[in-house]
Parts: sequence; structure tokens; C-alpha cells
Amino acid sequence: MWTIWIVAVLAYVLAVTNRTSLSAVGVDAAEHFSADASTLSMFAVLQLGVYGLMQVPIGVWLDRYGARPIMAIGMVLMAAGQLIMAVSPNVGVAIVARMLLGAGDAAIFPGVLRLVATWFPAQRNPIMVQLTGIVGQLGQLVAILPLAALLHATSWSIAFGGLAGLAALFTILIVALVRNHPPERDADVSVNTETGAIRVVTSAIDTRVGIRAAWANPGTRLAFWSHFTTPFAGTAFVMLWGFPFLTAGEGLSSGQASLVQSTLVLMGIVFGPVIGILSSRNPHRRSRMLVLPIVAIQLLAWIVVLAWPGPAPLWLLLLLVVALALGGPASMIAFDHARTHNPSHQLSTATGITNVGGFLAGLLAILFIGVALDLQGASDPSSYSLEAFRIAFLTQVPIWLTGAAFIVRERRRTRVHMGLDRPRRDP
Repeated sequence: MWTIWIVAVLAYVLAVTNRTSLSAVGVDAAEHFSADASTLSMFAVLQLGVYGLMQVPIGVWLDRYGARPIMAIGMVLMAAGQLIMAVSPNVGVAIVARMLLGAGDAAIFPGVLRLVATWFPAQRNPIMVQLTGIVGQLGQLVAILPLAALLHATSWSIAFGGLAGLAALFTILIVALVRNHPPERDADVSVNTETGAIRVVTSAIDTRVGIRAAWANPGTRLAFWSHFTTPFAGTAFVMLWGFPFLTAGEGLSSGQASLVQSTLVLMGIVFGPVIGILSSRNPHRRSRMLVLPIVAIQLLAWIVVLAWPGPAPLWLLLLLVVALALGGPASMIAFDHARTHNPSHQLSTATGITNVGGFLAGLLAILFIGVALDLQGASDPSSYSLEAFRIAFLTQVPIWLTGAAFIVRERRRTRVHMGLDRPRRDP
């Protein structure tokens, strides 16, 4: 059981490393491919887009074939994507490589969650899911530190070829060591060892009646907008634009920029259990007590940094990433909403809808920042400037405001649906 989880969670660590592999080498990528800011954004935008689009078929295939073959295929796709990235002669081929990467990445986390549900007692699932998420985020540190160091010490081909080799290795490990379910069972089921209750594990999103029914539930909409609003700024910062902003904009050295980005990842890991405990203890005040204040903290932190006269001091940049780090754990509250407000047969669909929110907002933020840089003439690393980044990062503000407005609205509707508040009456 634990061997299977360890292999699976390490595969997830590698998937996160692959997903964020441009985080500390974005400037290198722009120079390597002679790409402008909008084109550089497309690396991440199309990667996230494919990731999101693959969630529906991945769920169907997990239900039909189980976790092992789907995760193995995901690793093969990521190996192919990174190998193509290593030898890519131009931007077009590199974008195809990132799309392959997104398709492979899409299979890993859902696969790990299915293994957790089938191998561990049902009552231990929540803590194992949280632990999986925390360990998986260490992959961002691999992308920020060892990968960047390897690239600068060797070459583009060796660094990304090395990631391809690791993905190929984990393909073999998954096939050799992972099993879909315990040998005493003939199906993927979740068992509560205290009550004896058995439930078939379902990963697929119901694309017929299910999506409409799940979206009609205000709790699902609250979950979607909570996930839309909380993590996108950290996603844009870690996946692509943080390192160029810190080095070319704020004038930090590569070592200092790596420290700042590593702080974001580490603080996200630290905040995860704390926010999880607060969420579980205050189920009817999650949005007002946690989600909306964290959105406000992120917005305020960015405004202070962008309004600072001249380059911001290191301590302020560290405070910024601490604020951004709150977004990842806060986004997990969205899945608490989905789980709380939907019947069990609808949970996979509601969870899928919720997950789309964060990736959609991250995609928009990355794209808006790149387009804003291009419109100012800051198209490549040689023309990046602090002033250009200040305007570019302001494009995040409408995303926060839109998401917060919908959170407030859907929170009210959810409380009415639950009978906690009375519906408003027209005068």
C-alpha cells in the first residue's frame, strides 16, 4: 500500500516539476526561442488549456481502465513532451511539446487520488489527499532550483532531456509497482473499515445531465469561483512570470529570485494544514473568514509592491510571495464546498467543474500579463522593465474583483439553499 502511494506521489512530484519547468528558466526560454512575451505566455496557456480539456476523458478512462495504465501513458506523454522540448528547433514545435506535457500531466493527480481512494480506508482519504498535495508541491522547488542550476551548468538539451529520462523511468516504475486495487478486491472500490461501507470509486465527469445539475447547485458555483479567484496569481508567478519580474524587473540576482520563489512554495506547504484545520472547524464561514480575506491580502500585497517607488526591497517581495502562497491552500476550500454541497453521485462532476476554475483564471492571468508586456514594447528579456511589469501585473486586478463579486453572490445563494439565510424579498 505505502509502496504504491510513494511511487505515485513521486510521479506527481515529477509531474509538478514538468508543469512548472519554465518557472526559473522563462528568460532562458525567451532567449532560446527568440520569443516575445505573448508567445512565451502561449507555452503556459496552451499547456494549461490542454490540461483542462483532458480532465473529462481522463476521468472516463480512469473508470474504465484504472489508475496504473492511465498514469503510465501520462508519463510517456510527458517524456515525449520534454524530449521534444529538448531538441525543439523553433517556437511552434516547442508549443506542441508543452501541449503534450499538459496532456500527460492531466493524468497524474487524478490517478493518484484514485489510488488513494482504492488502497486506503475511506476515513483516511481526506488526510492522504492533503498529504499528497503537500508533497507534490515539492516539484516546484525542483523546477526552481536543481533544474535551473542544471540548465545553466550544461545546456537546454541536457536539462530538458534529463526530465524526459526521469519521466521514462517513472513509466517503468508505475507499470512494475503500481496496482489498481488490492488483490482481494476485483474492482476499484473505497472501503470504510469502521462501518464496512463500500463505494465504487468514480472519476468521470457526467457530461450529460450531471454538469447541468451540478452547476445548478449554488454550492458548486461557489466552489468554482473560490477556485477561480484564490490560486491564479501564484500560478502565474510560479509557472512563468515571477522569475522574469524579479530579475529583469526588480533587479534581483538569480539566487535571490530563486529564494523568493522557493519561499512561495515552502509557505504554501506550511499554510496548507493550518488553513485546512480552520476550514474544517468553520464550515459555514469559510468564504467570509478565509477565502475573501486571502483574496484581499493578495490584492493588497500586489498593489503595495507595484506602487513602491523604484525596485521593492527584498523583505517586501518576500511578503508578497507569502501572500501569494496563501492562495494554493485557500483554493482547496473550493473542493470542501464541492464535497459538502453535492450528493455523492455528483461529486466527481462538481469537483471537475471546480478544478476548471483555477486553471481558467491562471490561463487568463498568464496570457494577460504577456499581452500587456507586448503592448508596451517589452517583448523580450532585453526590453523587460519594472514599469512594464507594473502595468502588466495590474491585469490581475479585474480577475480578483470578478471572482470576489461572484463569491459574495454565490455564498449568499448557497446559504439560502442550505436554509441558513432567508431569501431576499423584492420590495
